[in-house]
Amino acid sequence: MKLYNLYTYAFLKTPTEKLKLPVGITNPVLLITSGTLSAVVEPEVCLDTLQNDEECLIQAVLCHDRVIYELFQQTTVLPLRFGISFIEAKNLLIHLNSNAQEYQDKIEQLEGKGEYLLKCIPRKLQEPVLSPDLGGRQYFLAKKQHYQAQQNFDILQGAEWQNIVHLVTESYPSTIIIASTEAESRIYLLVKFKDEYLLTDQFLNWQKACPRWELQLGQVSPPYHFI
Repeated sequence: MKLYNLYTYAFLKTPTEKLKLPVGITNPVLLITSGTLSAVVEPEVCLDTLQNDEECLIQAVLCHDRVIYELFQQTTVLPLRFGISFIEAKNLLIHLNSNAQEYQDKIEQLEGKGEYLLKCIPRKLQEPVLSPDLGGRQYFLAKKQHYQAQQNFDILQGAEWQNIVHLVTESYPSTIIIASTEAESRIYLLVKFKDEYLLTDQFLNWQKACPRWELQLGQVSPPYHFI
């Protein structure tokens, strides 16, 4: 039986042991294999229908992430972005054969590793509460002192950001840094599973070294940013 509209979640090495394949958007997913490389697909998924229904589209995106995460818990995967589909198996197999070496190399680079998100949120200097009884001169002096304190705070906060980047990249060369001057900045780390306990200790040290930033370390996830 021919399969059509193959919505594709991820590529992986053809498994030597049976995987527990999850249910996709509407149907169970399956493997389509070309030698040592396989694709995780769900047949009969019409993207046009999903994109015309906002609620269905949101659920499909959530489902996409869930399927990849369930696979990631079992084996190394090369996750694909939402919306990748092949008309039929023949097209998918041609694609796998044409890109087999590239995909296999990427999968090997990700073997035994996961992605962690380090959020870096700039703290704000608390403004002093000025007494309504302050006279004009005293009020002006208090505002001037706060302005100077804010300037010093910003300089130190900027230096701490540079320190965060240095400390993180020193330990984890495979990082992707998305800096923001106003909101939270994000650092994505590619970390070996066996080193997770070290990451937890390092995170505490990073926070101590950079008190003008609130650091938040997320849970391990598939390596979306390293493909």
